[in-house]
Formats: sequence, structure tokens, C-alpha cells
Amino acid sequence: MSLTLHGYWRSTTAYRVRIALALKGIAYEQVPHDLRTGAQRKAEYRTLNPQGLVPALETDDVVLTQSPAILEWIDEVYPDPPLLPAGANDRAIVRAMAATVACDIHPVNNLRILNALRTEFGADEAAVNRWIARWIGDGFAALETQIARYGDGFAFGATPTIADCHLIPQLYSAERFAVDLSPYPHLKAAADKARALPAFAAAHPDRQPDADPA
Repeated sequence: MSLTLHGYWRSTTAYRVRIALALKGIAYEQVPHDLRTGAQRKAEYRTLNPQGLVPALETDDVVLTQSPAILEWIDEVYPDPPLLPAGANDRAIVRAMAATVACDIHPVNNLRILNALRTEFGADEAAVNRWIARWIGDGFAALETQIARYGDGFAFGATPTIADCHLIPQLYSAERFAVDLSPYPHLKAAADKARALPAFAAAHPDRQPDADPA
């Protein structure tokens, strides 16, 4: 099966998918869409993803959108190594940890929201950064407790799960905006262990073909 990932190097949602594909050792092509110029809203891309957002994963017979759904699809179609634990209770906990990022942190801090704060509400960069830190802090505080309870090296247990696929990109964003991470030692330790793995390193934004640190 051929796979094409439509994304953007600094998109944390595309970053999640790159991590999962790398953990599974799955080959894929990348098509970048520069969010800074609105490339994701062009008509050609909207035929693939009518919402005009990244990522989208193009397969031989379907185009998948929304990174949590894409991660679950990857884990079902390519089951080795698994990104969800075996037990129903444990799977629910991991999904909840992932949702803390996907539902509660990321949506209020994505580029659309930050641009709206700037253009519609006149927020300066200091106010935007306070906004970012507030919501990351709320989510990370909850994850810190869960990782302390359920982690065994990684966010949950002793192997990477979709919780780590969500956590590492969100931590990248937190570091990018200079959020204080000192209150979250268990979270930071789990993230450091994950980021030391080749799959996580390969998925890092700076290593993508469209990376533009400037």
C-alpha cells in the first residue's frame, strides 16, 4: 500500500502521524502545505480534505483526516508494534491521555486560534504566549499525574503508545513558546526517553523536507 502524508513540518498534528509511521517502520511520501501562506485552504487540497487542515493521509483507496483517527487506523492496519495496550481499561486510559492533548490543549493553541487572538482581539505576543502557557499548563498538570501513576519509562507503561505520539509534539510546542516545564518532572522524563528513540528523532520537525527554522 502506498501512503502519502499531507502535512507541514511544524504542525504538531502531522508530527503525531509521522511518529506513528516511524514507530511502525512504514514507508510514505510527504506533500507539504505551508500553513503560513494558507496553502492548506487551496481548492486542490480541499478536494482531499474539505476542512482545509493538516494532516491528511492519502492511501490507495481512501483519504483519512484528523490525526487521532489516522493513528488508530495505522495501528489497526499495521498492528506491529502495537500503539495501544492489550486491556480495555488500559486502552481507555491511553486514549484519554491522548485526548488531553488532542481535545483540550491543541485546539485552543493551534495557528487558527492564535491568529484570531492577534487579528480579531488585538492580543500582543506577550498575551498570546500567556494564553498558550495557560492551556498547556492545565493539560500538562493532568498528564503529569497520569504519567506518574501509569508510566513505566514512557507516558503509559514500558513501550510507546499513542499517548507518546501526542505528548512529544505538544512538548515541542511548549518548548517553542518557552513554557516552564519544571512542574512536570514525570512528563519530562517520559518525553526524554521517547525522544531518544530513532523513530521519534526521525519525525522531529527540523528533520522534515520542508523545514524552515527561519
